Amino acid sequence: MCGITGWVSFDRDLTQQRAALDAMTATMACRGPDAEGAWLDRHAALGHRRLAVIDIEGGTQPMVVHTDDGAVTITYSGEVYNFTELKSELLRRGHQFRTRSDTEVVLHGYLEWGEAVAERLNGMYAFAVWDARVDKLVMIRDRLGVKPLYFAGTDDGVLFGSEPKAILANSLADRAVDLDGLRELVSFTQTPGAAVWCGMREVVPGGVVTVDRGGLREHRYWTLPTRAHTDDQQTTVANVRSLLEDIVGRQLVSDVPRCTLLSGGLDSSVITALAAAKLGKPGEHGEPGEKVRSFAVDFVGREDDFVADELRSTSDAPYAREVAAHVGSLHEPIVLNHAAIADPAVRRAVITARDSPLSLGDMDASLYLLFQAIREHSTVALSGESADEVFGGYRWFHQPEAQAADTFPWMAVFVSGARAQVSDRFNADITAALDLPTYIRDRYADAVAEVERADGESDFEMRMRVMCHLHLTRFVRMLLERKDRISMAVGLEVRVPFCDHRLVEYVYNTPWSMKTFDGREKSLLRAATADLLPQSVLNRTKAPYPATLDPLYTGALLQQCKELLTTDDPVFDLVDRGWLEEITRRDSGAMPIDVRNGMERVLDLSTWLDIYRPELRLH
Repeated sequence: MCGITGWVSFDRDLTQQRAALDAMTATMACRGPDAEGAWLDRHAALGHRRLAVIDIEGGTQPMVVHTDDGAVTITYSGEVYNFTELKSELLRRGHQFRTRSDTEVVLHGYLEWGEAVAERLNGMYAFAVWDARVDKLVMIRDRLGVKPLYFAGTDDGVLFGSEPKAILANSLADRAVDLDGLRELVSFTQTPGAAVWCGMREVVPGGVVTVDRGGLREHRYWTLPTRAHTDDQQTTVANVRSLLEDIVGRQLVSDVPRCTLLSGGLDSSVITALAAAKLGKPGEHGEPGEKVRSFAVDFVGREDDFVADELRSTSDAPYAREVAAHVGSLHEPIVLNHAAIADPAVRRAVITARDSPLSLGDMDASLYLLFQAIREHSTVALSGESADEVFGGYRWFHQPEAQAADTFPWMAVFVSGARAQVSDRFNADITAALDLPTYIRDRYADAVAEVERADGESDFEMRMRVMCHLHLTRFVRMLLERKDRISMAVGLEVRVPFCDHRLVEYVYNTPWSMKTFDGREKSLLRAATADLLPQSVLNRTKAPYPATLDPLYTGALLQQCKELLTTDDPVFDLVDRGWLEEITRRDSGAMPIDVRNGMERVLDLSTWLDIYRPELRLH
């Protein structure tokens, strides 16, 4: 895992632009705390920050292969989990290797297969190859979009980076946000290819972008496929289990300490149980197995003071302890207090990491603090993220009103609260200019148009296919981006086994009736792993990532908003000052959760404006 960046210019001599490249690379020091690298040629400059995970000594970057026709250079971020098999195939084809790294395998894979190497990769990755043989840049991103990659065209080439901040560090970048950028920030649509900043785009998941003297071109090597599912229920359950065992086994490969994130929910418990079973086995030469480490986030007093609500019927901590005892993991809860979560420095770190004023408030702050604590012990963590999108775990998957809604399903459930927050946060002029209902309606129509119906599929099964497609191409991307940015801000690599494209494709094409064969959510996952977990966890209902309910946290937000109101902060060019003034006159002890969230968003927006100082083109 790393941070990559670069600059291609066909009218400049980039060997004279080392300072500019270094400035771009330095923005991602957190993504790669172990090493820094740069490679400059006349028309291409590549930068790299390394988080060393595989082949600590040999995997330095950018990495170059010199051919008779010119150098081929890669700057690479991520992990390819089938690199051992690919290396064996490349060795048979005559390639020679100097390192044990997956980076070198990907580079030689490009030499052998060109852009088509992407179709052979299993993993999470984003990389750029400068091919001096033909003066061409090739940028490739993994199928699900686990690893980020952005680019911005220039008059004579392109800038690119793992994060927008790397591109913005170059003087050629446009540090502006227009109405479409702001719409994308607050609409929860996650349009593929869209980026907040003017002139900037992301390489779409499963996408390839090439840049040469003829211009910039984009195409996709992968989209979510529709296929016939012919396996019966028993075979399907067995295949899910087999896939999960293979995936977790591959994703445990690391030359640095690894762990799991264990909340006590079904998804994280499955990953922890599979990891514990794999690591606990004796080695090939009889060396003893090891115990997996697991970590969870919790809050001071939460277990004793827990009160069930619509989203969370049970506290996580008892279940996490039970799973840890059941599978034998070395478990450690990371317990946070309200002051740490409300700390403006933590908010600033989160907003800097995300390059965006859109955060999940206390849930992002606690995730940052959790990852920061884990990083003291481990460099790699396996997460249960994305199981709900793959297996249909969210409650709205099972609600008739959400199934029938002519909009994104998550909006059908939360639409009233989301609209109140938007209209309350922005002033009337901005709200009118945004016209979010139209933007959301158009983005929804675009998303639905991507879905291919299976032969003979009923109307209901097709509707559920659409819902699954929306989650796997839009909703999951919001969560993956959040996890990548916040984890990499502290130099922690988080792997997501449920995003393996083989599992995603297989389950996506399994009929909804089979995904819910026992009348519950995530039937296939529960059945495939029933022998691994305590019955209490198998029967537990879905609980989202925890939020703090401490009124002291709300009080801290209220005080920060009061202090903000004493200033001429540019946030009030967007936000209705009168709304915030009215909010700060309320009693924090009786503050509704949507109002608390609104205060968080105002503070986020103020922080983002202070860090990035964008030019706002909103009229």
